[in-house]
Amino acid sequence: MFDSRINKSKAWKKLESHCKSMRKVLMRDLFEKDSKRAQKFMESLDDTIILDYSKNRITDKTMSCLMDLARSRHLEEKIKAMFRGDKINITENRAVLHIALRNRENRPIKVNGKDVMADINAVLKKMRQFSEDVRFGKFKGYTGKKLVNIVNIGIGGSDLGPYMATEALRKYWMKGINCYFISNIDGTACAEVLNKVDPETTLFIVASKTFTTIETLTNAKTCRKWLVDALGEPAVSKHFVALSTNAEEVAKFGIDTNNMFEFWDFVGGRYSMWSAIGLSLAIAVGMDNFEKMLEGAFAMDKHFAETELEHNIPVILALLGIWYNNFMGIHRYAVIPYDQYLQYLPSYLQQLDMESNGKFVDVNGDYVSYATGPVLFGGAGTNVQHSFFQLIHQGTEIVPCDFIAPAISHNEIGNHHEILLANVLAQGEALMRGKTVKEAAEELKAAGKSKEEVEFLKKFKSFAGNRPSNMILLKKVDPYSLGALVAMYEHKVFVQGIIWNIDSFDQMGVELGKKLTLNILPELQNASAELKHDSSTNALIKLIRDFRK
Repeated sequence: MFDSRINKSKAWKKLESHCKSMRKVLMRDLFEKDSKRAQKFMESLDDTIILDYSKNRITDKTMSCLMDLARSRHLEEKIKAMFRGDKINITENRAVLHIALRNRENRPIKVNGKDVMADINAVLKKMRQFSEDVRFGKFKGYTGKKLVNIVNIGIGGSDLGPYMATEALRKYWMKGINCYFISNIDGTACAEVLNKVDPETTLFIVASKTFTTIETLTNAKTCRKWLVDALGEPAVSKHFVALSTNAEEVAKFGIDTNNMFEFWDFVGGRYSMWSAIGLSLAIAVGMDNFEKMLEGAFAMDKHFAETELEHNIPVILALLGIWYNNFMGIHRYAVIPYDQYLQYLPSYLQQLDMESNGKFVDVNGDYVSYATGPVLFGGAGTNVQHSFFQLIHQGTEIVPCDFIAPAISHNEIGNHHEILLANVLAQGEALMRGKTVKEAAEELKAAGKSKEEVEFLKKFKSFAGNRPSNMILLKKVDPYSLGALVAMYEHKVFVQGIIWNIDSFDQMGVELGKKLTLNILPELQNASAELKHDSSTNALIKLIRDFRK
């Protein structure tokens, strides 16, 4: 294990010193001084993804210092350790092998001496058979009708990944297939979906590794009752399948264990959409397209594992995040996809990033003395230009942005896509260049404003600029590019965890709330139960009881 005091290291101190010299450097000046800046700070993965990171507050020296920091953390060896199947999830003593799920070369990857590829390939084969049987009507509902409504019941990684990907690839859905997702324990989530579907044509996919997750099982039981009320108990085995490892509980529920799809503890929930957790996606878009997504992720995996750090896309993104978070004091960033199909990508990435790196204890068990995971938010452009972009352009807090845009649209309607692309390119330029007070005054004069109006309005019309952004350009949003894009962010998060010396693969921070939920639940269900909480929680429970009288 490394010394936990990474912020005392020579590489860290060098970056702190360099940062002082960069505080007043303007990006617009850097572009004017270097005509080749854009080409210098640009990398690509084939013709699938292009990263332009030239609109960042960096120089060659900045990147050199960041690379020195990465090497001082033995990053290259840590990457190899993950791909080997070493138990790098140290708090749970597990390997971290989501990369094995999309290992298209089928090279041996061992966990505890056993090659896991045979099991992974067996599940992929089973997914192909089952998804095709559903898509083409071989696997029918209890009354003999084709199953056309696919309802995924899960939460966290068992929902956010497949939901995001299924919506991202909506253009590839089989005609007649509809996909729905239930995750929230709020009964409204169940009711809204059940009001839209027909029991005879609905397939429920229950995604829970242990088959004990309270939100998922509560929702699943509600859906089961709805189905049984309509079609009878024997219908359950024809309308429910499970993504789980708990065969006993699956069978108790009434699901045929032949229709249980396995996944493994070396794959964390937020990394699991590549596994059987993606069954809803496989049914919607077909297993060929699902495997194209795996191939895109595999291409990014190879790039990440084999490309030197200076040209490694996930590494570059990770180090830029370190630069802002730990040296510039900017503890937030936004992901803005300019594509309607990618509208749920920011929500997915929130879990990936903040659940992975929202940690205050390092791998040595020591409290960290530096910032770790930043806050991530976002939404689809151009919508968000009319919501939080006011803050991004003129607010007192700087928010680095990842702009994601496809060069080619799936829907060439009028000149919509050209307007969309013009918007995203304009946002990056505006954030970088800004508009000085002098420039604003000149514009106001040219518009015929009086001297008094110019003097009053010039500051309101000015933009500080010098606000960083990355442009992630895709050829188009398809299964292959989606796989590569998500894998890129997975590896970015991994690199930052290595730099910060934290375990990116546990999520113990969610456990306390779950435990307290189980304590409070019987107190809400029994109005005479004794309350043993703080005065605020006790008072709120009493108020809820009073409302129900």
